[in-house]
Amino acid sequence: MPTDWQLKAMNSLHQAVLKLTGGRLGWQAGPMPVLELTTTGRKSGRPRTVLLTSPVQEGDTVVIVASRGGDDHHPAWFLNLRDHPEVEIAFAGKPKQRMHARIATPEERAELWPRVTATYKGYAGYQKKTEREIPLVLLEPVRT
Repeated sequence: MPTDWQLKAMNSLHQAVLKLTGGRLGWQAGPMPVLELTTTGRKSGRPRTVLLTSPVQEGDTVVIVASRGGDDHHPAWFLNLRDHPEVEIAFAGKPKQRMHARIATPEERAELWPRVTATYKGYAGYQKKTEREIPLVLLEPVRT
């Protein structure tokens, strides 16, 4: 499994590709769109931004997967949004949008997981690597 340092380095490299190409590269990973997720650090209270893929989008709801490559520990971004569910996301060429994050219920996960793994089979392999159930997170627009 990648270390925290390696994950941060990969994310920084990905952000650099986006910046250096003016956003022409880096907003798509295979069949999945890439999104920029900004959470509030659970310890620091500071904004924390990561780039993630979204295997399923349904209406205004965006699904992200807290896989961390099948590691036995949840990713830091997941722990942040679990504690502070108000987040921001941005897709290629679109303005940032305030969203509310929530963990999929067991029923929602049962319905969504086959769709997630159909989009990217690697998620099924990640689940086999770990004993923890990989959470699915639903990002829903904040209604003002």
